[in-house]
Amino acid sequence: MENFIVSARKYRPATFDTVVGQKAITNTLINAIKNHHLAQAYLFTGPRGVGKTTSARIFAKTINCLNINLEKNPDQIEPCNVCESCLSFSQNASFNIMELDAASNNSVDDIRRLVDQVRIPPQVGKYKVYIIDEVHMLSQAAFNAFLKTLEEPPSYVKFILATTEKHKIIPTILSRCQVFDFKRISVLDIANYLKYVASKEKVEADEEALHLIAQKADGAMRDALSIFDQLVSFTSGRVTYQNVVENLHVLDYDYFFRITDQFLSGDITSVLVIYNEIIERGFDGQHFLIGLGEHLRNLLISRDTATIDLLETSVSIKQKYFENATRFSSAFLLKALDLNNQCDINYKSSNNKRLLIEIALMQMVALGSGIVEPVVPENIPAMPVKKKAFKEIASEPVPTPTPAAAPVVKPMEEVKQNPPIEVKAEASVSVVAEEKIDEKIEPVKMPRISKPVGLGISLKTEEKIKEEEVNSDAYMLGNEHIADVFTQEKLDTVLLKFIESIQSQPSLYATLKSNKAIMQDDFIVELQVYNEAQRSALTDKKFDLVKLLRQELNNYKINVAIKVIEAQESAKLFSPADKFNAMAQKNPNLNKLKENLSLELDF
Repeated sequence: MENFIVSARKYRPATFDTVVGQKAITNTLINAIKNHHLAQAYLFTGPRGVGKTTSARIFAKTINCLNINLEKNPDQIEPCNVCESCLSFSQNASFNIMELDAASNNSVDDIRRLVDQVRIPPQVGKYKVYIIDEVHMLSQAAFNAFLKTLEEPPSYVKFILATTEKHKIIPTILSRCQVFDFKRISVLDIANYLKYVASKEKVEADEEALHLIAQKADGAMRDALSIFDQLVSFTSGRVTYQNVVENLHVLDYDYFFRITDQFLSGDITSVLVIYNEIIERGFDGQHFLIGLGEHLRNLLISRDTATIDLLETSVSIKQKYFENATRFSSAFLLKALDLNNQCDINYKSSNNKRLLIEIALMQMVALGSGIVEPVVPENIPAMPVKKKAFKEIASEPVPTPTPAAAPVVKPMEEVKQNPPIEVKAEASVSVVAEEKIDEKIEPVKMPRISKPVGLGISLKTEEKIKEEEVNSDAYMLGNEHIADVFTQEKLDTVLLKFIESIQSQPSLYATLKSNKAIMQDDFIVELQVYNEAQRSALTDKKFDLVKLLRQELNNYKINVAIKVIEAQESAKLFSPADKFNAMAQKNPNLNKLKENLSLELDF
């Protein structure tokens, strides 16, 4: 059986121009070689799988290539792969380019051996290059032993340090190196390279599938190639979008498009059914929240052609986002994103995580259904209108129009005296008749979804809201006589709601938690606090508290009294002298013993 070589090794870049996604760094290294500006030490840092060690190998191989002649051909800055130095490196037999794994060689003795080897000049080529991978794993003592050699090595020695955790390297090492920060590789660059690898391996792969693999790799080319090999084995050489979704356990775009469609329709049931389907497929709730947040963000940036390029997806998926984004307003998407973010923040601390997400989804449905204006159905049957006799209408006074008003209506007496214009008179006063009718019979209003307020939907009518803005005690109107009896248990339950709402005031919150409310005569509820500051803070909240108690307990004669009590004194600390005196009072023989033995107590 032929030995299989994974794609991450088989298609590892061998020249600077084949390094993916790090153009700025490779250009800098090429120019350094071209201009003979080689530093004694380099530090390559960045996430995993972005080309740090690969670039270090290419750099080491290039500066040792025997066939590079910058005087004759200054633009030829690539290893020839035919000279003795290049061949020995390709066969892992080079004595001038050495790789050291700092994770397993992190002691002072390992660094001392390396320093001893530095003294030996290269046998073939110009430089001895030491590539130290995962250099942050060196111990503190090893770093200190390495400092002098790193700062002033022999002219023929070059150090290339590579790490994923730059913050763990001591500043004295960083100051001695030229630092190159490798960035994550973009989804588009990874997808294009996977397409190249697929063509070389004669594998059929959908563009959407390659983009999904690139997204799953999170900017690491090595991870992307490993996932690609896994899927090629799973699909026997035919990589489709559905196969990738199934094998990588990825939440498909289709689920989120279906959910956001229901946001507009106002169908809460369908949204909950879709979410249940996602849970049954084994996806975690937080995984769903992350995907939904990303989906809403994609819809928001797809509303404008200037920002749609921020989507790191295939062309067909971009087109689908663009078509769907026009159905939503920016205000809805921003509010939905805020709901999703709040749900994500509260997810870990919630005792009922599924209910938390379902509430957020229902709020989004309520929010989204208010975007589409209600459609008024056609052919609405006319409501019966109470008719008035013409004489009854004519007898009512007609308001005198202002100078800027429409044509003046003739007085009703003149109408009676001129029968020939009776029809015209009836028509002219029809406006008055309609006004009178409208005062007694309200027109039919189509049901309209109220605009969501905050995170939910207000159940108050607009008239009641306006009334309460003018009169804060409007909720009492018509209820003053209601005074249902309630128990201490019910009182404590309602008070707990209020106490939980003031957690931002820790002192008052703790005090009300620890002191039980006292029921007094005439429905007076006494609350106890420890100082005037707490009394003042609770007084500011008193109106909301009284209103909550009255409405929840259906007793509109409840009132609240705030009493300041002294906090319990902390346990007194007794000195040794106090302790001796207390014991002597209980047992006078202690003083006699002290005198008989001529003791001097030291306290």
